[in-house]
Amino acid sequence: MRFLLSTIGSRGEVQPVVALAMQLKEMGQDAVVCAPPDFHDWAESLGVAYVSVGPDVRGTAKQSAGTIPTPEQRRQMIEGTVTAQFEAVHAAAEGCDVIVGGGALAIAAHSVAEQRGIGYVYAAFAPITLPSAHHAPPVFRMLGQKPADGAVGNRTLWAEDAERWNALWGAPLNAQRVAFGLPPVEDVRGHIFTGTPWLAADPTLAPWPQPSDQAVIQTGAWVLPDSRPLSPRLEAFLDAGEPPVYCGFGSVRAPEGAAKTMIDTARALGRRVILSSGWADLTLVDDEPDCLSIGEVNQQALFQRVAAVVHHGGAGTTTAAAASGAPQVIVPQMFDQFYFARRVDQLGIGSAHPSSEPTADSLFAALSHALNPEVAERARTVAGDVRTDGAWTAARRLIEMQ
Repeated sequence: MRFLLSTIGSRGEVQPVVALAMQLKEMGQDAVVCAPPDFHDWAESLGVAYVSVGPDVRGTAKQSAGTIPTPEQRRQMIEGTVTAQFEAVHAAAEGCDVIVGGGALAIAAHSVAEQRGIGYVYAAFAPITLPSAHHAPPVFRMLGQKPADGAVGNRTLWAEDAERWNALWGAPLNAQRVAFGLPPVEDVRGHIFTGTPWLAADPTLAPWPQPSDQAVIQTGAWVLPDSRPLSPRLEAFLDAGEPPVYCGFGSVRAPEGAAKTMIDTARALGRRVILSSGWADLTLVDDEPDCLSIGEVNQQALFQRVAAVVHHGGAGTTTAAAASGAPQVIVPQMFDQFYFARRVDQLGIGSAHPSSEPTADSLFAALSHALNPEVAERARTVAGDVRTDGAWTAARRLIEMQ
């Protein structure tokens, strides 16, 4: 069988589908990933067939950092990505038996599957992104949305969310569907998510809430095994003293002054720091030997050797830290990051920093809590419950579809 795995987003969306593609290949199947060009070379270095779609995500994110697009800019962005996806996904789907849409922005995947008469699966990477009476929809701050004030029920909020999907995506999606000989859809979100979405998230860290009025198939997180060694420079730093604190914000912007606040706070607690530059291009504040700046790294190996992980709360980083047994401090900024911050707090494996930008006092309180021996012990205990077979489970289900 041949599978097309389609997604739009940053590393947090692309890495899980690459993990699934590699698992499918190990099971003797063909798989191709259709995703932004940022990750083309990396995926092909892993032996994964890759088709690029749309513009470079990192460059686009930098250009729009901290700004909310105007209605006209938003319309142009939406029309552009829908058109680009239909073209790229349709071409990449040639000879495929099933298309998997990973994440909510994989707008064209279901329509292309429908047009080609092949199977389709939608997969979410966090429970909060799927409709449920147990939680409110995530907030898209880049679209100017604000959190609900608490007086509105979750069912009403999800109904409003469906209306927003139709208003934003309905016209460009249906224009492409008509061009492909398909009838228009009235419920955009329902069309993309289907009535039986998959949830590629760990059931201990991010369980689907019960009782549920929706049939959700939770496979576990699609984790990409990483056997890369740490660099000699990083190994030397780790060996030179007590376990340091890791700080990184992955593929999102970092709060203003985050590097200095983090380093000052860690020093006040007697800790060294490993600072990940990430897409925010974080840099050290001085040349003191108690801090080290790094680029892309094997998190699975590194997180087992740090005292705590301070990060943005993306699904991938949160899962990697939880699986390694490292206490966490999550400084959420957008979308599902607030959910993962709450889960880390609820599980007792770290701290959910307030949604405001960190100050010396707020970060000191959050990191002090995470470094508590009881929290560290709890993090190690929970790590034993985090599954690593999610991609295998998903691949097996996909193969059994035919």
